[in-house]
Amino acid sequence: MNKLVSSSGVIAASVFLTLAGTTTATAQADPLPDLTVTTVLDGLAKPWDAVVAPDGTVLTGERSGRFVIRDVDGATRELAADLDDLYASGETGLMGIALATDFAASRTIYTCQGVQGSGGGTGSAGTGSAGGGSDNHIAVLSWTVDPEWTALTRTGTLVDDIPVADGGRHGGCRILAHPDGTLYVGTGDTASPTVPQDRNSLGGKVLHIDADGSAATGSPDRIFTLGHRNVQGLAIRPGTDQIYEVEQGTSRDDELNLLVPGGNYGYRPDRLPFIYDESVPMTDPTRVPGALAAVWSSGSPAIATPGLTFANGAGWGSWNGAAVISSQQDEKLVFLKLSEDGTEYVDEADALVGSYGRLRSLTSFGDDGAFLLTTDNGSNDKVLLVTPAAD
Repeated sequence: MNKLVSSSGVIAASVFLTLAGTTTATAQADPLPDLTVTTVLDGLAKPWDAVVAPDGTVLTGERSGRFVIRDVDGATRELAADLDDLYASGETGLMGIALATDFAASRTIYTCQGVQGSGGGTGSAGTGSAGGGSDNHIAVLSWTVDPEWTALTRTGTLVDDIPVADGGRHGGCRILAHPDGTLYVGTGDTASPTVPQDRNSLGGKVLHIDADGSAATGSPDRIFTLGHRNVQGLAIRPGTDQIYEVEQGTSRDDELNLLVPGGNYGYRPDRLPFIYDESVPMTDPTRVPGALAAVWSSGSPAIATPGLTFANGAGWGSWNGAAVISSQQDEKLVFLKLSEDGTEYVDEADALVGSYGRLRSLTSFGDDGAFLLTTDNGSNDKVLLVTPAAD
């Protein structure tokens, strides 16, 4: 019987479905430890995110609209929830999931998801508004779950004016629940030329809000940073107060960025009038003076990077504290050892290359350095538990 350790340190017994053994990381000067990969959930279709509760229950959600759990006894079942107004199209649907920092007491869960407008509209990608309630949009919702893990009950809407494109392209939607109780939300630019630099739109931004949805201190109009393309990964570097995001590049230059309050990260695809010009640089200091450079970029071609966490635990050896980025296109994990101040990377290593197909969400938890990883292949997708293998 394997032990699953939650982020709160509570240990829950759980018999996992498949033990996939260990894999050896790509060779480099400072190799990664071997990885032990265990299947926690399978038979899924595009699980966009996954979290683990203090009691050891693992919760995931399929983008097309279904919540699934694996409980502490190893049973898998669907969790009832009202998703009748879900807007699921293209890259948008049921996406980010986060537990409130006081989940053990409040039983509160947050989701970031597409929402159908009451008038059946096609969205308001250029304005960042929900079109007076008549257009499709993206919202951050709060839910509570009962102690028996049978149903989610919707309790509120924190944000309801994140734009969505027709067809759902570039929906963003990562949620980071900060220890101080606030939330950070990564959004996509809706493939619209002006949105990333438009302070009247919540697209192409990282938002910072209080738990009631109001703007957090220091984030006017809820905008923490701007100038992004499609933010799908957010994580705090262990032992610091540094927040990083990872976003998907165009045909090149997926980026890892260290977020600075008020920072502009330089994506401005409006060089040609009314055209979403993806030939521009991901960070363009010429057209966006003061644009902040990425800590790391993939170069050319892009590898499609939707997930971010940090290796956190002694089992990672010299890679303890490294950023971990998932790749859909290259079907791998990228580990980046960062400098002490976190402004650059000093070593890079790949792992799980081609082993599980397209990789998406990353969620760190536990004292042994483990993290959850979801696959994004469209059928028989999995939630995996990845740990550094013991010597």
